[in-house]
Amino acid sequence: MAISPTTPTTPPLRRGLTPPGETPPAEGSTSEAHVERADGGVWEHPAFWAAVVLFGSLVVAGYFIARVFGFT
Repeated sequence: MAISPTTPTTPPLRRGLTPPGETPPAEGSTSEAHVERADGGVWEHPAFWAAVVLFGSLVVAGYFIARVFGFT
């Protein structure tokens, strides 16, 4: 039987737990610092691409509406 490394003053719920504010040692821990990648500018904003697609669809729809009414 293993003897736990607790003292008589350790509260029962805290035995064997990691203290607050400390990351337990584990493989693949996310506590390591990582470099933030730079913002991709307009290329990563979905509203821009949604506007481009909407504008293109309106141009194509306008072409067919103009053909229906004989403008082309």
